[in-house]
Amino acid sequence: MKKFLHNIMTVFMAAVVLMTTMSFTMDVHYCGETLVDFSFTQQVETCGMEKMQSTSSCENPSLSEKSCCSDKQVVKEGQDDLKISFDQLNLEQQIFVASFTYAYISLFEGTESKQVPFVDYSPPFFKRDVQVLHQTFLI
Repeated sequence: MKKFLHNIMTVFMAAVVLMTTMSFTMDVHYCGETLVDFSFTQQVETCGMEKMQSTSSCENPSLSEKSCCSDKQVVKEGQDDLKISFDQLNLEQQIFVASFTYAYISLFEGTESKQVPFVDYSPPFFKRDVQVLHQTFLI
């Protein structure tokens, strides 16, 4: 159960890091107040109302109407400040990191001594059955 919870927390923390560092862009097309189309990967499809707008020229002076359609682009920037470089650490922090690393690595070094501490002592004798001697039996 502990390993299962550990795996769930690992996946959750990885997803949080991924979501906070990921950036995306969403294109949105509105016709008036109505959402017509949105897309994450390509240009949005329009409703076709832009072609119907009249264009003003010198020969046909008319007032150009404001288009009821609008395109918006929503941009969500991700974080870029996750990587901390070691050249920004001051001298005291560098000494701490170096001493901590040395102490942590020395924990896993094996001992070379092959002394047996009880060479001069013989093992105890088991001539008598202790359960029978004290008359204690498991039922």
